[in-house]
Amino acid sequence: MTSTAPHQSIIDKPFVLDLFAGPGGLDVAGHALNIPSLGIEWDKSACLTRYAAGLDTLHADVSAVRRDAFESLPPEINVLAGGPPCQTYSVAGNGAGRKALEEVKSYIARLMAGDSDEKIDKELKKLSDPRTALVLEPLRYAIQATRSPNRGNRPYDVIILEQVPAVEALWQRYAFVLENIGLPDGTKYKVVVDVLDTETYGVPQTRSRAVLIARREGLGEPVLPAPTHRAYEAREWNRGNDRISAPIHQPTLDEENVPEPQDGRGEEEELLHWTSMGEALAGPVGEHLGRKTPFLVRSNYGSSGNPGRRGVRTDRQPAATVTGRISRFVVFEHLNDDIVHEGARFSMNEAGMLQSFPPDYPWSGTAQAQQVGNAVPPLFGAHLLSAALGLPAPAADALRTPWTPATEEQRAKLRSQGCGAADDCTARCPRPEDQAPPPSTSHSRKKKASPQ
Repeated sequence: MTSTAPHQSIIDKPFVLDLFAGPGGLDVAGHALNIPSLGIEWDKSACLTRYAAGLDTLHADVSAVRRDAFESLPPEINVLAGGPPCQTYSVAGNGAGRKALEEVKSYIARLMAGDSDEKIDKELKKLSDPRTALVLEPLRYAIQATRSPNRGNRPYDVIILEQVPAVEALWQRYAFVLENIGLPDGTKYKVVVDVLDTETYGVPQTRSRAVLIARREGLGEPVLPAPTHRAYEAREWNRGNDRISAPIHQPTLDEENVPEPQDGRGEEEELLHWTSMGEALAGPVGEHLGRKTPFLVRSNYGSSGNPGRRGVRTDRQPAATVTGRISRFVVFEHLNDDIVHEGARFSMNEAGMLQSFPPDYPWSGTAQAQQVGNAVPPLFGAHLLSAALGLPAPAADALRTPWTPATEEQRAKLRSQGCGAADDCTARCPRPEDQAPPPSTSHSRKKKASPQ
C-alpha cells in the first residue's frame, strides 16, 4: 500500500530519535521537513560530520544509552527510527547469515514475552559477532519506552526502519510480533514492510532498501511512500541507443546488474523521469562548480574480482549504488568522439549529492567515503518520514539548497552535549573496538562485504 497523502500529520509535534544515525541522512531529511531529531552514533568521524552540520547528536553506543541513559533522552520523542548494521545478516555465503536470522527471531520472541534485559544481555555476549545483537535495539527501545517513568510509560507513536534488502525477513518478523503479539505492556502497531528503490523517489542512484513503517494502533493504517519518479530499467536504456562509447575496454551497458523495478508502483505516465548523475552534478550550486558532461563512470564493485566486468554508466543514467568505495569509482571524460581521458574522481561533495545530500554538506573526520556510502539517502528519508507521519511528499528539489554549516560556537556546544567536552571526546564516548567484528578467518577474508 502506498501513501494517499492526507497532508496532515498523524501526531502533533513529531520528534525523531535516530538510532545508528551515521552522518545524518535521516536527520537532514527531518530538517527539510522541519521535524527535530536527535541522533545516536558511535563512530567518531560520523559524529564530527554531524556536529559540523549542526545536528543534535549523542556520541554513544546505542545499547549503552538504552541500558544506562534512557531516562536522559527527551521525553517528547515520539518517533523511533534507525537502520542497524547489517553485515551479519547477509544470506550469502556458508549459511552464517541464515543462522543469525534464526537467532534474532528467537530473541525477538523472548523480548516480546517480557524476558529480562539482564538475562538476554548475558546470552547476547556469547554471540560470535557483537553486531548481530544490534538489530534488536529498535525493538528494545520500543519496549523500554513503555517502562520509562520520564516518558510516563508512553510508547512511541511511529517506528521507521530501513536496511539492505537481505534484512527484509527481520522486518517481516518485527511486523508480525508488533501486530499480533504486541509489546509486553500490550501496545500493538499496524505495520507495512517492503523493498523500495531509491531512484523512484528522485535520488540519482539505484539503491534498494528494505523498509518498515509502523503506526501505533489508533493512528490509522501505515502506508509506504508513493513513488514520484520512474524506475530505472537497464534493458529499456539499452534500447534507447543513447550510450557513450569510449576507446577503452569497457563492458556494454547490457552487462549491468540493475534490479528490476517492482510492479504496482503507480502509472508510469504520471511519474517524473528518474534523475541522472549529470542532472545531479552538472549545475553550479554553492561551492560545487558543476561537473562537465558527458562523462562515464566505472564502478569498483560487483565484478567478482574481474575488472573487465565492473559496471559502467554514463552521466545520463543514475549512479550505481553508492557505497564506501565511491572514491574508487573511475570517471572518464569525453572531449569528442575520438578522445577520452580519465578525469577527476568524485569529490566527497559530489558523492554526497549522488546520495541526495545537499551541496556543501560538511563531511568531516576520516573514512568520509564510508560515511557517504553508509548513510540513508536524505531525499529517500524525507519520503519515508512524510509517508509515516501523513505529510505531503517532499519536492524533488527539497535538498538542492546548499547546506549552511554550524559555526564554531555551535559545533562546540553540540560536541559538549554529545561528547562531554567542546573540543574532544571523553571517557563516556565509545571506543571503536567495542563494536568491532571478530578477527577474520581465512574463509571470511575471501568473501565480499555487502553494500550498505
